[in-house]
Amino acid sequence: MSDFQKPLRDGSFAPPNALQLRAVTRACFADEIAIDFPALGMAIDRVRDTFASQDEHLAAASASVTLTPRQAFEGTIVLIDVALPGPCGQCGGRGESWSDPCDSCCGTGESDHPHHVHLAVPALVAHGTRFRFVLTSPRARPTRVEVIVSVA
Repeated sequence: MSDFQKPLRDGSFAPPNALQLRAVTRACFADEIAIDFPALGMAIDRVRDTFASQDEHLAAASASVTLTPRQAFEGTIVLIDVALPGPCGQCGGRGESWSDPCDSCCGTGESDHPHHVHLAVPALVAHGTRFRFVLTSPRARPTRVEVIVSVA
């Protein structure tokens, strides 16, 4: 540090303890900043939940999309049908009805529920590109979906 004082914007010189005053002022407002701006803890938890490898317990589904070269170059929106596993609608997930096996789910208690998804494919997508995302539905369990793009 220099022993010489720097002039302020208006041309006057700051008193010698001005630097200490600024440090005290910043320390005083530190609590208000923590209160005014929410902590990133909740956001980080959401990112971890989204991208962490906790998806092992999720059901998995896959789909494929065939695009023309023009669609792959310009980008497009494609409708895909995905079968999401969930509780059987006939037996309510019990697998039986009055001790008789359910005919709809063959006694497993689960059936596939069709779900329609509009997938926005970006421009300049290459053959073999994979999109991965998680679908949730009120009638089915959260499902990890992988869509493979083929250009023909």
